[in-house]
Amino acid sequence: WAGGIGMNIHDVRSKGAMIREIKGAATGIVPMLRVFNTTAQYVNQSSKRNGSIAVYLSPDHPDIFDFLDLRKNTGDEERRCRDLFYGLWIPDLFMERVKQNEKWSLFCPKRVPGLADIYGDEYKKVYLDSESKGLYTRQVDAQELWFAILASQIETGMPYMLYKDHVNRKNNQANLGTIKGSNLCTEIVEYTSGDEVAVCNLASISLPAFVKNDSFDFDGLKRVSGILTNNLNRVIDQNFYPVEESKASNNRHRPIGIGVQGLADVYMMMGLSFGSEEANALNGNIFETIYYGSMCASHELAVKHGKYESFDGCPMSMGKFQFDLWNVDPMTRPGRLVDWDWSTLRQKVTTGGTRNSLLIAPMPTASTSQILGNNECIEPYTSNIYLRRTMAGEFVVVNKHLVKHLQNLGMWNEDTKDSIIRNNGSVQHLDISDHMKDMYKTAWELSQKVIINQAATRGPYVCQSQSMNLFVAQPNYAKMTSMHFYAWQSGLKTGMYYLRTQPAANPIQFSLKPEPCENCSA
Repeated sequence: WAGGIGMNIHDVRSKGAMIREIKGAATGIVPMLRVFNTTAQYVNQSSKRNGSIAVYLSPDHPDIFDFLDLRKNTGDEERRCRDLFYGLWIPDLFMERVKQNEKWSLFCPKRVPGLADIYGDEYKKVYLDSESKGLYTRQVDAQELWFAILASQIETGMPYMLYKDHVNRKNNQANLGTIKGSNLCTEIVEYTSGDEVAVCNLASISLPAFVKNDSFDFDGLKRVSGILTNNLNRVIDQNFYPVEESKASNNRHRPIGIGVQGLADVYMMMGLSFGSEEANALNGNIFETIYYGSMCASHELAVKHGKYESFDGCPMSMGKFQFDLWNVDPMTRPGRLVDWDWSTLRQKVTTGGTRNSLLIAPMPTASTSQILGNNECIEPYTSNIYLRRTMAGEFVVVNKHLVKHLQNLGMWNEDTKDSIIRNNGSVQHLDISDHMKDMYKTAWELSQKVIINQAATRGPYVCQSQSMNLFVAQPNYAKMTSMHFYAWQSGLKTGMYYLRTQPAANPIQFSLKPEPCENCSA
């Protein structure tokens, strides 16, 4: 039914584990995943694209090294599943062991059951106890596994990096049980059990629509966030559910996911560079407004129709909003421009509840952004001129804000366009102001710390998670280690969706006019 699937395989017995005490009977995760890989090829969307399945695994599983090789371009074809997508569900303890260059123990879920069902201090206690008893299948250097993760990411862009303890500590469904995985795009983090399959209804807000006369209309954004909450809540009741378990989950917890598109466009429309403090402050104001508007509407729906079934015992029932779980006070955030009354809303929610357990989830918005002419999701522009390939054909996409700016300067012409293409969409070589160069920096020219910082600024108002890609033109272990640890230490639930890299060589640009040789004019 054209939905992306996320599944965890933490509890699948590792290769060589006993089945009914027959030693060495289990074949591990790879043969099982090959079945799913073939299924994804077969059950496709009208023969237009393969089915989409993301698989999540904890790094304490003995088959983790095989898991990291599954999408690689080389190796035994019988050990590859290149049509699946892969993510890691990482406990804090693993990051600590990597940082301290210690041993890391791998436990078969047959021999040490239940590690996937716990997190935080409880996970650490059981892990250390099992380790002291020698129940591990084997031990490796934590950094050996870490470098295998980085090698896979450099070659394939995956696995995704999600931090298990951050997800579970900062989730309004914490009263239901441990969350064990995410969806296809790493922004949905919801509880799933034997009789419930988590699902989510998503929509994105076009942020450029709220830029008026070089200022941002926060009141309008609050109003639209409320409308969208009502609409998505209605979808829950009217939707078609392929399996009963998904219907049961959605009716009981009623999660929704509101995202955005065109954040980079907003910055450019307001004359801000992506990496500026002013842009980061605006980012925080925007997401606080969306969260507040959505929360107000969900409370009003609860007053009218009743709070969602599993509300009692959740963090919100105890007066804890998402920013409380991050230990953040919106009132003291630098650059705060909005004045939303969280104190009054807290009292209303505590007594009257909300209609929806989860509200905010910035997702990828590739198709809808193209339709509306916005840049995707929360990302910076990857290029100021690029070719986009879709099922409808190939389209040249140009940064319209840059074109308008250059037109005002009298600089937009064929030669300028060609020079930007020759420089792979960059404008850093043009004879323009430093501020303009900063405004139109591409994702490859920005420090990735900027992207992570903005994710951390909006994080206290994102009750699910966010699809955050990172862009490293020439990745190496040192850069990536620094990047991942910074994201983890910033408290992000999703530390990385895809790692985007650039090819070692670019294709010949046949469409450009040849430049004359300066020596002989040829």
